[in-house]
Amino acid sequence: MKTLIVIVGPTAVGKTEAAIRLAERVGGEIVSADSRQVYRHMDIGTAKPSARQRTRVPHHLIDVVDPDEAFSLAQYQTAAHAAIDDIFRRGRQPLLVGGTGLYVKAVTEGLRIPAVPPNPELRAELETRAAQEGKLALHDELRRVDPAAAARIDPRNVRRTIRALEVYRLSGRRFSEPGIVRPPPYPIITIGLTMPRPDLYRRIDARVGEMIAAGLIEETRQLALQYDWSLPALSGLGYRQIGRFVRGECSLEDAIAAIKRDTRGFVRRQYNWFRLTDPRIRWLDARLEIDRDLLTIVRPERAAVK
Repeated sequence: MKTLIVIVGPTAVGKTEAAIRLAERVGGEIVSADSRQVYRHMDIGTAKPSARQRTRVPHHLIDVVDPDEAFSLAQYQTAAHAAIDDIFRRGRQPLLVGGTGLYVKAVTEGLRIPAVPPNPELRAELETRAAQEGKLALHDELRRVDPAAAARIDPRNVRRTIRALEVYRLSGRRFSEPGIVRPPPYPIITIGLTMPRPDLYRRIDARVGEMIAAGLIEETRQLALQYDWSLPALSGLGYRQIGRFVRGECSLEDAIAAIKRDTRGFVRRQYNWFRLTDPRIRWLDARLEIDRDLLTIVRPERAAVK
């Protein structure tokens, strides 16, 4: 029976390599569920799989659009379903892998994305208000009209806040209303990778250092030569903080410290999406040798004879 394998967990926990090793053993291909890896030219700061990793296992929904192109949740959902269906059609095994909770939920639960097209005039109005009154002013309005959405959206994420207000103002429906869901027509096995927070935070700190050594500063400078700082793509972790350094607004040490701090905050929000108590997720300690456990969960008949 066709089954979708889903691997989730916080950033830096080791999802990429674990998923690649599993895909190699089950004839799989990986569909990315990362909202930042869809952007071209943003490789280091988004921790994309390396060229070598992508030669080991085919990857989908990486390098989809340029940083100045819009890519909505609805577009992602459509593209992810198409990729998964194509992988099944070719007799291969799809693995949905990533830490963007909303992307995962859109695929695995069949969310009905609000059919409200972007309204440039309203967005410009809200962006101006955010610039004049501060980000919290928009988030406070969202909290009044849609408390559930406000609880899910980081107050600093102006783009998501504006989208939620846009849906409410133009349709009269709350952004948080689930509407009709249409789960995909195949079983889903969801595996979560985790580890104690102190260990994960040490991995985050080490990865930030590796990104700096790999050229994150130069990558950010090159992006700034081609694109506007106000683009949502450049507001992501790493680029936002290094951008402040590139513009002379802070020291490199302060920028690096901010990346580490903000990534820890991001991890906390990811755990709000992927709860350790969620009975649908089989959690594994990523510090351990988990290859056999992964295979046992997804292919118990094969693991038994290894």
